[in-house]
Amino acid sequence: MVKLRLKRCGRKQLAVYRIVAIDLRSRREGKDLRKVGFYDPMKNQTYLNVPLILYFLEKGAQPTETVQNILKKAEVFKELPPNQMKFD
Repeated sequence: MVKLRLKRCGRKQLAVYRIVAIDLRSRREGKDLRKVGFYDPMKNQTYLNVPLILYFLEKGAQPTETVQNILKKAEVFKELPPNQMKFD
């Protein structure tokens, strides 16, 4: 199963995160399938590759709780068909 999750980057005390599509069994810093976005909590900036995120969501990828909150703020779920809004 594929998950959309955060992958930590940056320096000590100055963390930035990549939003990646990754196999469920991989560790946080493991090899990702695809980079789909970027999140900087210090500057509160996000960059999302929306078509790629929608592709993975349509194929059954599950976002983690934090990534799901980021996607809700960016209103990505409005572009999905209503029957695909179910996440565990």
